Amino acid sequence: QNDLAVQKKKIEEVETWLKTHISQRQPKQGGSVLLLTGPPGCGKTATLQILARDLGLQVQEWTNPLSLDFTKEDLRNMFEHDSNFHTFPSQAQAALFQDFLLRANKYNKLQMLGESSENDKKLILVEDIPNQFYRDPGSLHEILRSFVRRSRCPLVFIISDNFCGDSSQRSLFPTEIVKELCIFNISFKPVAPTNMMKVLNRIAAAEATMNRENYTLDRTSLELLCRGCSGDIRSAINSLQFSSTKDCSLEKEFWSKKKKKSCTIKCEDAGVSKVRKKSKCDTSEDQEIQAIGGKDASIFLFHALGKIIYCKREAVPEAECSQLPAHLSEHQRDTLLIQPEDIVEKSHMSGSMFNLYLHQNYVDFFSDIDDVVRASEYLSTADVLCSNWSTRPVMESYSASVATRGVIHANTSRASAHQHGGMGFRPLHKPQWFLINKKYQENCIAAKSLFSSFCLPRECLQTELLPYLAMLANPMRNQAQIAFIQDVGRLPLKRHFGRLQLEALGDKDPGVLELSHGDGDPEGLACSQASSSDLPGSQPQPVAAQAPLEEEELRIEEYDSD
Repeated sequence: QNDLAVQKKKIEEVETWLKTHISQRQPKQGGSVLLLTGPPGCGKTATLQILARDLGLQVQEWTNPLSLDFTKEDLRNMFEHDSNFHTFPSQAQAALFQDFLLRANKYNKLQMLGESSENDKKLILVEDIPNQFYRDPGSLHEILRSFVRRSRCPLVFIISDNFCGDSSQRSLFPTEIVKELCIFNISFKPVAPTNMMKVLNRIAAAEATMNRENYTLDRTSLELLCRGCSGDIRSAINSLQFSSTKDCSLEKEFWSKKKKKSCTIKCEDAGVSKVRKKSKCDTSEDQEIQAIGGKDASIFLFHALGKIIYCKREAVPEAECSQLPAHLSEHQRDTLLIQPEDIVEKSHMSGSMFNLYLHQNYVDFFSDIDDVVRASEYLSTADVLCSNWSTRPVMESYSASVATRGVIHANTSRASAHQHGGMGFRPLHKPQWFLINKKYQENCIAAKSLFSSFCLPRECLQTELLPYLAMLANPMRNQAQIAFIQDVGRLPLKRHFGRLQLEALGDKDPGVLELSHGDGDPEGLACSQASSSDLPGSQPQPVAAQAPLEEEELRIEEYDSD
């Protein structure tokens, strides 16, 4: 355990869970499921293997099987003209996985030479999840329900975080399944640079004592290697091995370039704690230094927004700082420790979508109304840059730069490194735009379905026709049309509007990568003759056969919308 570069707290959490569900397990207690998540190369599998060995547990690991009974005749049958390509001779992976769980729970694994057979305690490890479950998560959920009821040993899933929108953890283990089956989730974090440096130093020292003909890297080279691996210790060790090979001419040239340039960016102390000094260097130099062994850095949306909103700065000595003229002194700021454009790029989101999240959350972190005014002006300017759809792909990066740097600069409570003003910690939320746009799309579909005989565009239906019908005493005889007119055709009568209940943004939520623009095809819904069966579930459905109603029953009353 001492050799692991993982946080001690995470190791203790996994160890406590294993002891609770194996050593202290009740006789009639069902199976339990543990979910380990985190970025690649942060020590999830290594931690579990080490703890299982220390606790004397057998690890039975599932690997996706390969089909060995696939013959030339089977291939010929698949490519016949009447073949639908759905007939495959091998057994479905879901059935094999379910059979594996049954056998692993019932029988012990084979004892190899030199292994002890005294301990029958075990756990089942699943790291390579069958692809079928990604297409049909419900089949995995049924298997897990059966496992939890009948199993006698714990089941551990290991899933690496995905920075894209298609999160494996969200699709395979939704919140309702996690609560129903009491799945315990332990989330690992990237390996800290200090821990990674200790591991690489230990490996380099061990290799040096073995008198192997390898090129020994100095401390500065190891620091650059750690910085380029983004917390992935597996990648760091592979890069160290590649960089230490003497006969690798490409690597020699790489490190020589690094050493020539490092003399210009060298800090007083070469410790990892001085990494921030490197932020002053040219970005192109940094990219060339990290050409080998480097890894594309990614940031979850939650942390990307936090870096922009909290905007940490570095104090600059007065001797090195260029002072602005007196009439511009209010714009004096300390040097930022981040590059906002890099943060947006590493979040894997478009500039307009990132601005949407920033616009939703920035107000809570300002304490001065004048700062809010300036920040809103910057956001408005950024919005104008993306207003033209033909130039939006080109202008999005400029728009994100104006929005992020404008919000950072406008917050005077964080103008210097010593100021940590503002409103302190506040939870982040997903944009209200999602709720409004969803309601708008549903209203468009419902309006065209209920009032298709008017042959008007969807905007005209909701802004011209429906408000007019709402003023009439007896406009329609369909109850669904009446309800929709009351909902859309009149403004709410409430004097004080409450804030919508927004969905909180989690630290690993990927966000939405693309905007679902409703104006992409402005006449799309208006041209399609939608039937009443196409109404969204949130809209009132029309009654198929409705008796003639009295006139007083059809009169639309004043409607107070919630």
